[in-house]
Amino acid sequence: MGRGQGEMGIGFEHTLPGELVKAGYHTQGVGKMHFYPQRSLNGFHNTVLDESGRVHDLDFLSDYREWFGKNKTGDYAFTDHGIGWNSWMARPYHAPEFLHPTNWTVNEGIRFIDQRDPNKPFFLKLSFARPHSPYDAPPCYFDMYLRKKLPKAVVGNWAVMHDVPSDAASPDAWRGVRSDEEINRARVGYYGSITHIDHQIGRFLYHLRSKKQFDNTLIIFTSDHGDMLGDHNLWRKTYAYEGSAHIPLLVVLPKSMKAPVQKKVHNPVTIQDIMPTILEAAGVDIPETVDGCSMLGLMSGERAHWREYVHGEHSTCYSEEQEMQFVTDGVYKFIWFPRLGTEQFFNLSEDPMELNDLSHDAAYADTVRTWRRRLIKTLEPRELGLTNGDQLVSQAGKPFMVSPNYKTRKDKVGGWLP
Repeated sequence: MGRGQGEMGIGFEHTLPGELVKAGYHTQGVGKMHFYPQRSLNGFHNTVLDESGRVHDLDFLSDYREWFGKNKTGDYAFTDHGIGWNSWMARPYHAPEFLHPTNWTVNEGIRFIDQRDPNKPFFLKLSFARPHSPYDAPPCYFDMYLRKKLPKAVVGNWAVMHDVPSDAASPDAWRGVRSDEEINRARVGYYGSITHIDHQIGRFLYHLRSKKQFDNTLIIFTSDHGDMLGDHNLWRKTYAYEGSAHIPLLVVLPKSMKAPVQKKVHNPVTIQDIMPTILEAAGVDIPETVDGCSMLGLMSGERAHWREYVHGEHSTCYSEEQEMQFVTDGVYKFIWFPRLGTEQFFNLSEDPMELNDLSHDAAYADTVRTWRRRLIKTLEPRELGLTNGDQLVSQAGKPFMVSPNYKTRKDKVGGWLP
């Protein structure tokens, strides 16, 4: 008998779909899972994959790419739009709309609803590859925004550091100034992709209603990151700034819960809070290893104690200058650049676009000090040399941080891990 990946330690002891499977749920993942190895189930009964351009496993072919090849109407490939997976360039989708990965993802979601085990409750994760680049909205959605006057990129009084022509020249640039026309076109493609997803989600929800499952289903809509789209001379993701880090989170409770909820909650929440929220709503025990907290109490207004702020970080991805640590409560934000030894501070309530760096403003000196202490307090227990307990410690010239299990996972997967 062969040993499963979970037994080999590549997977995780506790996952959201895994805990729901134990509780009797039928689970399915559709779209971009970002698992390694790519066919890992990580608790799902089944996954149907669209991994964009990722091929990290030997001979891997995503379900979407296989389907695209069988159903295309001419001699073209799924990448014939000519735009890279991280490019600032944009153009309308080159193939018929029904072949777009957004449509395929919803089609597979609908297929699961039709073919699932009717004797079990279900958990379905629909993971859309867009609006991540390529910004290739179908023509009708691209044209919808091409005719509109869209917001221009905002550039803070600190952002000249990212006006680097040699970086901007790359079609996959992470920073640098592009023309107003190029920035607007990127936004046209991005906004068009969002509306396209909205309409396809609407189609899925309509199907749930037709199957009389809508009122009995907990629905959560969120994202893993945003996109800078030229703001502050930056592109792509992995930043502490609002365009990248401030993501949507919408929760619709099933009518069967009959729970009064607040329409908007201002407490700082993170993606880590989604797993315990779903498990509590399903009446399933939350594993002790879970870092987040259930949001049900916040939504009902009954939870008096909640975290004061959230911590975010990203190690070097594009450049040492881009590595950052930050803490925010949605009103203030403190950012530290470990490789540069510099800081930024923003008053989001007065400056939501982060135009004015207040880290050297004497009027905010005490507030900056308070937030710096919060980051130090957050980092100290990790004992990674990021702080000596009193100060933040520069990481210039030091090895990059990786997960404690990085080497073990890399050796067992037998290949490259991001």
